[in-house]
Amino acid sequence: PAMVCGPARYLVFFQYFGTRYSGVMETKSDQALIGVQNYLEEAAQKLKPSSPIKFHISSRTDTGVHALANAAHLDIQRAPGKAPFTGQQLVQGLNYHLRPEPISILSAQRVPSTFHARFSALSRTYIYRLLLGCAHHSQIPVFERDLCWAPAGG
Repeated sequence: PAMVCGPARYLVFFQYFGTRYSGVMETKSDQALIGVQNYLEEAAQKLKPSSPIKFHISSRTDTGVHALANAAHLDIQRAPGKAPFTGQQLVQGLNYHLRPEPISILSAQRVPSTFHARFSALSRTYIYRLLLGCAHHSQIPVFERDLCWAPAGG
């Protein structure tokens, strides 16, 4: 008889250009904008796990917000007889299935089953980019338009 092992838990770091997403959290498919988590889980399902994969995200972002690095954990149960993915295999497989979305897996590593991306985090850092001195949004430089916020009358 084949030995069945439990699921392997991974910590993944990922980034995304959030302009066309409703934020990082999963949304219902009937909404106009979809969450980054929807795309992450769709890509993970294409790795043919034995059971559905759920990403547990460490920190939320709102509609249109980008992430240089966010973290999540996920459990992957592979078919009996298949070894767990290495971190590098998981990065390459997820990135392949995320194309052409502006979402990228930066790294992945095995972690103990007690690890939780949200509750085990030791710190979080946020960067807010404000563009001051623009009286109208048309004055925002083209290359900054989706990368900063310009308060009205700035």
